[in-house]
Amino acid sequence: MVSGTSKIAVVLFQLGGPDSLEAVEPFLENLFRDPDIIDFPFAKITREPLARLIASRRSKKVRAYYERIGGKSPIGELTVFQAQALERELQKSVDARVFIAMRYWHPLTQEAVAQIQKEEYREVVLLPLFPQYSMTTTGSSVNEWNRRFRGDKHDHPPVKLIKHFYDHPLYVEAIVDNINGTFKRFGRLDRSEVHLVFSAHGVPAKVIEQGDPYQQHVKATVQLVMELGGWKSPHHLCYQSKVGPAAWLKPSLDETLHVLASSGVKHVLVVPITFVTEHLETLHEIDIETRTEAEHLDIQQFEMMPALNDHPTFIRALADLVLHQVRSNQVKHQRL
Repeated sequence: MVSGTSKIAVVLFQLGGPDSLEAVEPFLENLFRDPDIIDFPFAKITREPLARLIASRRSKKVRAYYERIGGKSPIGELTVFQAQALERELQKSVDARVFIAMRYWHPLTQEAVAQIQKEEYREVVLLPLFPQYSMTTTGSSVNEWNRRFRGDKHDHPPVKLIKHFYDHPLYVEAIVDNINGTFKRFGRLDRSEVHLVFSAHGVPAKVIEQGDPYQQHVKATVQLVMELGGWKSPHHLCYQSKVGPAAWLKPSLDETLHVLASSGVKHVLVVPITFVTEHLETLHEIDIETRTEAEHLDIQQFEMMPALNDHPTFIRALADLVLHQVRSNQVKHQRL
């Protein structure tokens, strides 16, 4: 264990996104070669060629999506803003430095590990930017960290993981604040006429069947948000971003929109409930594709709540999570 320093390293886990159109295909390759995403009998042998094949086939279509939102994913820059804001907030209480470890594009996990190993830290706190735990997001990121952060345990500082924060009061408060801000776009319309559609990133149904708590966490977050918000608006939970022929969580965002439209709903506010940073799934899938579909379905007003990004209350939530972890560790050390 490293001694003689009080510095804390905080690592933000995020999936990442291509920072140019040329990066789209290699980004997709990294995604589809993830053993926590693509796993089946003999996958170890066929995963690499299969990832290249899928990425090659999908890259043209996905590249066009990125062209429509500016030629790259904004998630890299926005995560930097989150890291900077979190570091400023933490510095009020502890000597901390915040790093970023993206799962599928730069800065990759190994880059973050290399940066951390240049200096001495008392401990490392891993903070996945996935409020609701899933083996496909947090689990995959932690597995990659463990593959990269090797060596004798005495040569490295202790590593602590914040597994989830789906029910953190400040996180819930930040979402409610963003929803209230988006409600203003509906003017004086009675809130009971605006349907809140909570859209979460989908996962294969078999993942949940294997005991993954993701769906349970998502439902809990929605319930807490509705309780704190106190709105009279009807609300719905659905899932998006399905890939491949396997069964995924239902209902889908598209299915939900069609059901609402067929029942005469004219005002919809979509809440990307599991996305804390803007990226393709919010800016294109919801705000372009789903918005266009809503127009075709004769929905009069369609609005999307912006992601939390560096919302001050959200940053305070992240800081509170880290400080709670650090302080609990200090108490444990004092008792030894």
